[in-house]
Amino acid sequence: MKKIFLIATIIILTRAWTHFAYAHCEIPCGIYDDEMRVMMIAEHINTIEKSMTMILELSKKTESNYNQLIRWINNKEQHAHYIQDIVSQYFMTQRVKPVDKDNTEDYKKYVEEITILHEMLIYAMKAKQTTDVVHIEKLRSLLEKFRYLYFEHEH
Repeated sequence: MKKIFLIATIIILTRAWTHFAYAHCEIPCGIYDDEMRVMMIAEHINTIEKSMTMILELSKKTESNYNQLIRWINNKEQHAHYIQDIVSQYFMTQRVKPVDKDNTEDYKKYVEEITILHEMLIYAMKAKQTTDVVHIEKLRSLLEKFRYLYFEHEH
């Protein structure tokens, strides 16, 4: 019973703290740093991985430190949310522009970018749900695919 109460408390606290987001403005302000945003996503991925490692480590101990465990769970959730925010609020709504279907090559690139970004949203969600580092590996792979595709025609 104590364990169920603890898990419920963790879930409630985690949900309450993950509603804070760092959104880029939608004025549009014209101040964009796409490379920095990609680097931020990479840093959030590293942070989630570290959080997962610490959660697993703390869970193995016989003498549980619930305070630290909750903090690492919240940290994992928060950074996964930051990824979702950057992907949706920055790239999907402001930077990746819709392309006319008649422009075959550009449209193909657009669909690939949107598809990769959508997958990143899903794997960030999966990272919230588990401590399986497979999701971290997938996020890194998707970020590299997006980075290559997005910057390929820019320079």
